[in-house]
Amino acid sequence: MIDGVKIKKLRVIPDERGWLMEILRDDDDLFEKFGQVYVTTAYPGVVKAWHMHKKQTDNFTCIHGMMKVALFDAREDSPTYGEINELFVGDKNPILVSVPPYIYHGFKAVGTETAFFISVPTIPYDYNDPDEYRLPPDTDEIPYDWILAGKKHG
Repeated sequence: MIDGVKIKKLRVIPDERGWLMEILRDDDDLFEKFGQVYVTTAYPGVVKAWHMHKKQTDNFTCIHGMMKVALFDAREDSPTYGEINELFVGDKNPILVSVPPYIYHGFKAVGTETAFFISVPTIPYDYNDPDEYRLPPDTDEIPYDWILAGKKHG
């Protein structure tokens, strides 16, 4: 696992009325602070990548459908510099992923349903000075292929 990235297994508590799943609590080991909560979706096969933050930690999960999450350690002073992690998150693997600053990340909705993604970053979005740094999904700066999955060949 990339240095500083943390995973929390989420527990689904079902009953005859439906189910409940706690995502992030202020007494979790990985909790830093609260910035905001937002939901975004991706239609099947859509890639939303790459982006990273210099200030905030992202905490996210997929609450409906499945998504493939890829992480890339862009920190030159990190013991895991250049490492890629690939995780599958959602209905079949309910986990929370905590991504520290300077880790590029993105996701692809996999399967036949729209994926619903909930994020709880540590800092609210600043419309005047966004902490958002982007690269296109097919950038040569990250050796990852969203189409074929995994490391780029050649």
